[in-house]
Amino acid sequence: MANTIKPINKYIDHTNIDPKATKEDIIKTCEEAVIYDFRGVCVRPKWVKIASTVLKGGDVKIVVLIDDPIGDSSHEQRMNIAKKAIKDGANDLDVVVNIPDVKHEKWSSIEKDLKDICELGDTKVIIGSGFLTDEEIAKVSQIVKKAGAICVKTATEKDPLENRELKEKAIHLKIMRENAPGLLIKASGKIKTLSDIKKMIKAGADIVGSSSGVTIMNEINSPD
Repeated sequence: MANTIKPINKYIDHTNIDPKATKEDIIKTCEEAVIYDFRGVCVRPKWVKIASTVLKGGDVKIVVLIDDPIGDSSHEQRMNIAKKAIKDGANDLDVVVNIPDVKHEKWSSIEKDLKDICELGDTKVIIGSGFLTDEEIAKVSQIVKKAGAICVKTATEKDPLENRELKEKAIHLKIMRENAPGLLIKASGKIKTLSDIKKMIKAGADIVGSSSGVTIMNEINSPD
């Protein structure tokens, strides 16, 4: 799927994965997503049912983060989390690849794990690009496509790349697109301003995960 031009708000998965978030915080995040007509809302598994209730009947997708920060839970645990999330109303499964397995080149195990999860529903695979070499990014992106995912995603908010290193993240997006042709590409981690999101879109992102969606929209709507 080629990167296409669309309004900034439709790129954004409005994200609240703060471990300290309350029910009220999640409801507020969902309400903001409706106000600004964001692509989706990304939350932790425990909040999917709440998000589903708030967003029922609308166009905002419910996105669930699974097994952060490094995807090292057992396959059975990952499957159970994904199945419950779908039952609770999730539209997209944003699952972290098993990064230790990547480092140990357990390619067959990684592919099987992701294939089983992808069969449950629309899956965006977080590869943790900030932890990986360019060669590992390429290899994992190929596996993600082979496993049947709809999207390759750079990172979670735990991305070791700092905001000042968004240029390197842009390089990662290019590698991901080259090695997973036809898949959506999602950029996430340390994307906080209108300038940041424009850099990611220019680099080829189809979706951008950010907890600063409202700030970004306020920049767009500012008379200055």
